Amino acid sequence: MPTPLDRLANRFSRWAVPNVTPVLILGQVAAFLLTLGRPEFAAKLSLVPDRVIAGEVWRLVTFVFYPPTTNPIFALFAWYLLYLMGGALEEYWGAFRYNVYLLISYVATILAAFTLPSREGTNAYMLGSVFLAFATLFPNFELSLFFVLPVKVKYLALMTWILYFFTAALGDWEGRAMVLAAVSNYLLFFSRDIWHLVRHNKRRMDYQRRRQKLDTPPRIIHRCTVCGATQDSHPQREFRYCSKCNGNFAYCDQHLRDHVHQ
Repeated sequence: MPTPLDRLANRFSRWAVPNVTPVLILGQVAAFLLTLGRPEFAAKLSLVPDRVIAGEVWRLVTFVFYPPTTNPIFALFAWYLLYLMGGALEEYWGAFRYNVYLLISYVATILAAFTLPSREGTNAYMLGSVFLAFATLFPNFELSLFFVLPVKVKYLALMTWILYFFTAALGDWEGRAMVLAAVSNYLLFFSRDIWHLVRHNKRRMDYQRRRQKLDTPPRIIHRCTVCGATQDSHPQREFRYCSKCNGNFAYCDQHLRDHVHQ
């Protein structure tokens, strides 16, 4: 059954903008180079709702080009990851779905920023949602931390989810709003898969419980024919089956030798 996104893709896919990730990276590189000579230029790019309301509407666009860091080595690494992951998502989903994914996060980030107009918004959570989607679709892809330590992205994604959880649980309202903005597009895109995964795991656990119940032999209770003692009620006693009673009757060690044969 086609989803609403499938129907939108069939109708509007011709309006999709391809290669959005390289555009984002080139914009961030340009902003990074400009801020090297003019550090005050960075303040003109960030998303500050109060300044937007005052007339600086360009901030609604330029904040997505805000550089990830001022360290050139870490910036290059961040751009490489963004290029790798964004390109993989666009190839997997197609340009239209990838556009919609980024657009939802973009709009959610702006709305979250306007909940606290005097605070500065950030594109970190918006780009973080790209990483979460990539880790979900390609969980076993390996990255080299510090260029030497291989680690699968699913473990890094787990750490990111833990960080988001603590930010939402213990942080201020701005942090909670930004986390919500970061995961809103993720939940819209992957909620169906998450629901099917939960149902599949539940069915598998139920099946394993049924198999275990069938594979486990029934527990034999030894009960003395004379006094009714069992190995549970009298664990210190020993129980035997009398061959003269066709082996069908059990007797505890106190009645094994003096019972009446059945």
